[in-house]
Amino acid sequence: MRNLGLRLRAHRVHRGWTIAEMAERLLCSPTTLRSLESGKPATSIGLLAHALWLFGEIDSLDVLAPAPAGLTARRRVRRSAARGPAGVIAEDERDF
Repeated sequence: MRNLGLRLRAHRVHRGWTIAEMAERLLCSPTTLRSLESGKPATSIGLLAHALWLFGEIDSLDVLAPAPAGLTARRRVRRSAARGPAGVIAEDERDF
C-alpha cells in the first residue's frame, strides 16, 4: 500500500497538482488524500480506483489483483430449476 501511495503522489506531482487540487478532483478531503498517498489501508478502494482513473492508470489494478487463469466473464451460471424463474421471490425467501 505504501508503494502504491508513493506512485499516486508521484503522478500528482508530475501533473503539478497540489494536494488541495487533487482532493477536489477526487471529491475527498486533503486529509483523506494524504492518507491514500501515505498508504494507509483504511482508505477506500473506490477512492484509489478513482485516483488511478484520473491518471489513466486504472488498468494497473489488474496487476494488483489478476483474475485466476481460465476464468472467463462469458461463462454462464445455471440457475437451479428448483429456485424458479429469475426475478420471482420464493415464499421461503420472504422474511419481512
